Amino acid sequence: MKRFSGPSYAALALAFLAATGTSALASGSHEHPAENGSAKAPLDIVRPATDLVPPIARSGPATITVKLDTVEVTGQLADGATYHYWTFNKKVPGPFVRARVGDTIQVELSNKADSSERHSVDLHAVTGPGGGAVATDAAPGETKGFSFKALKPGLYVYHCAVPMAAHHIANGMYGLILVEPPGGLPPVDREFYVMQGEVYTSQPHGSKGKLTESVEQLLKEDPEYYVFNGAANALTGENALTARVGETVRIYFGVGGPNKTSSFHVIGEIFDKVYQLASLTTEPLSDVQTITVPPGGAAAVDMKLEVPGEYVLVDHALSRAARGLVGKLVVSGESRTELFQSATPVTAEVEHSEHSAH
Repeated sequence: MKRFSGPSYAALALAFLAATGTSALASGSHEHPAENGSAKAPLDIVRPATDLVPPIARSGPATITVKLDTVEVTGQLADGATYHYWTFNKKVPGPFVRARVGDTIQVELSNKADSSERHSVDLHAVTGPGGGAVATDAAPGETKGFSFKALKPGLYVYHCAVPMAAHHIANGMYGLILVEPPGGLPPVDREFYVMQGEVYTSQPHGSKGKLTESVEQLLKEDPEYYVFNGAANALTGENALTARVGETVRIYFGVGGPNKTSSFHVIGEIFDKVYQLASLTTEPLSDVQTITVPPGGAAAVDMKLEVPGEYVLVDHALSRAARGLVGKLVVSGESRTELFQSATPVTAEVEHSEHSAH
């Protein structure tokens, strides 16, 4: 891949970081405790798609406490490659937060003492200055907090907003908060939590060893890796989504970004319902093949699974699949040959029609 060799991007990055008080990218060499991973023993930073709290059963409002630890860790980005992530609670994305309209949400953010950076959280569900970012801007070793009332239902992105915000997001600091409408959402059999992001490394895609961040590539919006839930091909193998024929599933999908829009698609399925742009009070669209989700945006999609097999989650900007943006939904159960079979026998009627055509 051709690299930009001129000074303007690097100079711009350093000038911006100096002006905003952000450190000059020394995080790659910052020392951390052993429990935060290392190049030889990287952490598994992938948040499983099943790691989300169940639907709310209560009828009245409540006060919810959300605790976020901002932790800088060394995790596995790809086979044979590690990366220095900045995280909420040591996973990418951060924890799935669930509330309901009318709830009061108390947010407590603790920036670990060994961090190299200030960190914060801006929740798009907040009505208030900076989405909470100013109130939670914490130096290493500090704990900050605020509370807000959930006024609008929706599925909202949250992310670190310390300048340069794109830098913090690209290193893994994003997540989703669901604010259910009164009465909740229509029930489904299974729910999943999936977020798309980008990782900008100095080394080309496929390199082995300890990869380092590139702010130059970030400013050019030229990532080496595209990821679901933090790492290349993360939602495959043991982390694949699983369900059974006849079940209904809902995927809460968001784009941390920080830069690229997603054309989210599940190969071999059609979304029965799409809560477009994560609006939960608008009538959902029906029978949709691919959805557009911008960075800092989200959507929810429902599907009823009719046929067993493996269904591949992709961004339909399909070149990104070669850079790690692949997941799988594995559906078990009995075959339904009236709906799909891999080899269709040629009937006498078809043979006759083809013969008559000659």
